[in-house]
Amino acid sequence: MDAIRAAAYLRVSTASMTKRSGTAAFDQDPAIQEQPLRDLITQRRWTLYRIYSDRASGAKETRPGLEALMADARRGAFHVVVVFRFDRFARSVKQLVLALEEFRSLGIDFISHQEALDTSTPMGRATFTIIAAMAELERAVIRERVAAGLEYARQRGTRSGLAIGRPRAILDRDRVPELRASGLSWREIARRLGAGVGTVRRAFEAGRAAREACQNP
Repeated sequence: MDAIRAAAYLRVSTASMTKRSGTAAFDQDPAIQEQPLRDLITQRRWTLYRIYSDRASGAKETRPGLEALMADARRGAFHVVVVFRFDRFARSVKQLVLALEEFRSLGIDFISHQEALDTSTPMGRATFTIIAAMAELERAVIRERVAAGLEYARQRGTRSGLAIGRPRAILDRDRVPELRASGLSWREIARRLGAGVGTVRRAFEAGRAAREACQNP
């Protein structure tokens, strides 16, 4: 049987540096997270495939270390991912659930050292199911609140007194044939009247049809 390959992911939240004894050093040391993960992998008699790391805030969209981990996971480079804590890996419950669902589809287990979550065990899988259910409940509650707020505003109006959404543009239909007769293109007419080209052309055709109907009763 092939040895189980484990990938470790670390993240520290700041990239700031402080000068100590004449030497610049990072304010947070990833070794605080790394050693417990190395110990865990050794205890399980797994093989450490690679340590992926980022030095960035959790809210930052681009995390090269995490992106590399996910890319290697999709090509089957390892069997398990270990992290120090949930918030070191994911910036939200939604991101955590999506990542764990992808790992499950790839046959990769996930272990969080501090929360003692291990999806390779029945208890760990049950915990993940609860987390996913809570995340879905949160999304459903947010959707319901947004829908209720929009419905309330439609019925009673907004605080500003303005209608919901973008205000409708008012097209001066009488100017369309005048501008067209002056030789302007449809695009230029639309730009001057602040409307779409299709709207301007429809207004022109409707106006022409109305004029013809008046001339030929």
